[in-house]
Amino acid sequence: QPDGVNVNDRCGSTHIESLMRFVAENRLDAGVAFDGDADRCLAVDEKGQLVDGDYEMAICALDLKSRGRLAKNAVVGTIMTNMGFSRFCKENGIEFEATKVGDRYVLEEMLLEGYNFGGEQSGHIIFLDFATTGDGQLTAAQLLSLVRRRQAKLSSLATLMQRYPQVIVNVPVTAEGKLRFYTDDDVKAAVERAKEELGSAGRIIVRPSGTEPLLRVMVEGEDTGRIRALADRVADVVRRRLA
Repeated sequence: QPDGVNVNDRCGSTHIESLMRFVAENRLDAGVAFDGDADRCLAVDEKGQLVDGDYEMAICALDLKSRGRLAKNAVVGTIMTNMGFSRFCKENGIEFEATKVGDRYVLEEMLLEGYNFGGEQSGHIIFLDFATTGDGQLTAAQLLSLVRRRQAKLSSLATLMQRYPQVIVNVPVTAEGKLRFYTDDDVKAAVERAKEELGSAGRIIVRPSGTEPLLRVMVEGEDTGRIRALADRVADVVRRRLA
C-alpha cells in the first residue's frame, strides 16, 4: 500500500525489469515507464529490451533533423551520455554538447545556445519546443508517435546507435572523503593510469554523487571484461583512501 514514501517501489523507470517481462510475454509493441514525479521516461521495445535515454535521444534527434526541426542540428547531453551517442551524432552530422550531470545543466546549455533538444541517459528528455523541463509523458508521446509515423519497430529504430559497454561502480565514502576526492594523489594517479590504459578506445569518469554519500566510478570501452576490471581497480583505491 502507498505510504507516501514507497514511491515507485519495485516499479517505474528505476525498476523496469517487470515491465520488460510484461511487454515480451504479452507481445506488445512497446512499453514506457516513468519515475515518481514523471519527469523521466524509459522505454521497452517489443522484444522486452530496455531503450534508455541515450537511445531515446538518438531516435528522436535523427527524426527531428530529418524534418528540419532540430535547432542548429545539435543535441545537449551530459558527461555520462554513452560514447556511442557522440559517435552516432558525428556519423549523422549532429553536433553534440556535453554538460555536467543534471537536467538543469542540460536546460541551461540549451537556453544559452538556442538548442531545442537534449536530455540524459536516465530518461530526462527536454523537448524545448513543447516544455521547459523533462516530462515523461511528453517524451513517451513523442517517441511513440514517431514509431507509428515511421511504421517501424522500436527495436529497429534503436539500432541507429551502437552502445558502448559501460560499468558504473558506486563507492560509499565519508563526507570528508567526498571533499578529499579532489586533492587525493593516490586516487588521481589511479584514474590517470586507467585513462592511459583505455587510450582512445574508452573513457573513465569519477565524480561525487550530488545527492548521496557516494563516488561514482564510470568506465566505458569496447571490452566489458576490461572495463569492469579497471572500474573495480579504481573503486578499490577510492574505497581505501576515502571511505
